[in-house]
Amino acid sequence: MAGSFWRKGLALAVLVAIWLPSSRGWSAEPYRIGGIFAVTGPASFLGDPEKKSMELAIEEINAKGGIDGHPLEAVIYDTEGDPGKTVLAANKLISKDRVLAIVGPSLTPTSMAAIPVAEKAGIPLVSCAAGILITEPVKPWIFKTAQNDSLAVAAIYGHMQSRGIKKIGILTVENTFGESGRDQLAAQASRFGIAIVKKETFGAKDTDMTAQLTKIRSAQPDAFVCWGTNPGPAVIARNARQMNLKIPLYQSHGVASPKFVELAGEASEGIVLPTGKILVTEQLDPADPQKAVLQQYSEQFQKRFRIPVSGFGGYAYDAVNLLAKALPGTGGDSAKVRDALEKIQNHVGVSGAFGFSPTDHSGLKDDAFVMVEIKGGSWQMIK
Repeated sequence: MAGSFWRKGLALAVLVAIWLPSSRGWSAEPYRIGGIFAVTGPASFLGDPEKKSMELAIEEINAKGGIDGHPLEAVIYDTEGDPGKTVLAANKLISKDRVLAIVGPSLTPTSMAAIPVAEKAGIPLVSCAAGILITEPVKPWIFKTAQNDSLAVAAIYGHMQSRGIKKIGILTVENTFGESGRDQLAAQASRFGIAIVKKETFGAKDTDMTAQLTKIRSAQPDAFVCWGTNPGPAVIARNARQMNLKIPLYQSHGVASPKFVELAGEASEGIVLPTGKILVTEQLDPADPQKAVLQQYSEQFQKRFRIPVSGFGGYAYDAVNLLAKALPGTGGDSAKVRDALEKIQNHVGVSGAFGFSPTDHSGLKDDAFVMVEIKGGSWQMIK
């Protein structure tokens, strides 16, 4: 019975990662940072690379001497993408593990669940999710590294405008990420001369969307947009192919990883979406300030873990490095770390060039995105 209880307790996956090179003699106690990611479950394609990237960033920082003589120590919990487990994990990080900041969660719904916990405790939380509601309106203790969905919508609409697309359908997942995307798609449409002629939604666990696609087809749009994270968008891509739907399909940045191509298979061919630059690193101009950062991160990640890199891991990598930039001179005081984060400017990371302020806790501009088309199972940057 006790063994069964212990196994159930591990469903929350208490993953304590302490990265202290044994050969180094540290002069001060570790600075402890929490991580809460969807390491397992449907959103593991987000959370697993985030966990690994947090570990990688801490290893790199400690190898260079840590912060003011303090090594960094990570305490990471697996939320499984569940808001309730996220709240439990966030509370445990704060009350038991005494972390000075938290990186994550992986998803917009779990981030929204964790925000009140971090705000009440006065602990900086750097989310790895995209929903604009995470940082708008500005919340003093909450920051994010994933590109805002408002920027993703602008990138999609800019591409549509260049192709003469004027009428679209939209299909959005029924959670806060989908709702935020839906709101942004509606709010920005008129600015680009686009009319939304049909709106449909889908459940995150739905396995067939032919009914919604049939309704979208009947509205005769020039293109349609799917807004969600795997596996739903891959199902939609496959269903659209099965229906021989000839309408161009745009996806959100929520599927910008090799996992989407794996799940959608041949149905991913020709799909267009916005993404951070990591998927097309070698296609970037040598003068792009992100290129060297992306090459280094990709090389180190693949060498360390021997799996393909994705931009999602970069969100956690950026978050740790932003905290490391804010930590010097703070003595590990969370309030001082928060203040220092808010003043960071021109930090070139995996996800873009960050510049925070008291009125901007997302810190990225439209140059954090490029548009890509999936061709032959790989990503081709659209110039």
